[in-house]
Amino acid sequence: QVQLAESGGGSVQAGGSLRLSCLASGKTWTIGGMAWYRQAPGKERELVARITRGKIPRDYADSVKGRFTISRDNDKNMVDLQMDNLGPGDTAVYCCYASSSGLGCWGQGTRVTVSA
Repeated sequence: QVQLAESGGGSVQAGGSLRLSCLASGKTWTIGGMAWYRQAPGKERELVARITRGKIPRDYADSVKGRFTISRDNDKNMVDLQMDNLGPGDTAVYCCYASSSGLGCWGQGTRVTVSA
């Protein structure tokens, strides 16, 4: 099995930046693609960005294009999300996702709060 642990959330004013990290442990050699999702209060969970095992970013949400950057370090078993020019609309719980042997694995999430 694969376990995921996110870190880096917090509170920031609009226009600020945060960097989220997700550390994978366990059977990390089974991990393929990874992604960040978010869920805002009262809204459905949405995909923020994906990244392939070959470190190719894909499928940025339209609302974050040009502001967020997903990256990955396979040696460290980590995937990061650099978030710049944050706005109140980015307030959400951000969760890391990993595809492992055809199954989906989720972290507990880290909360991001952006004040106007």
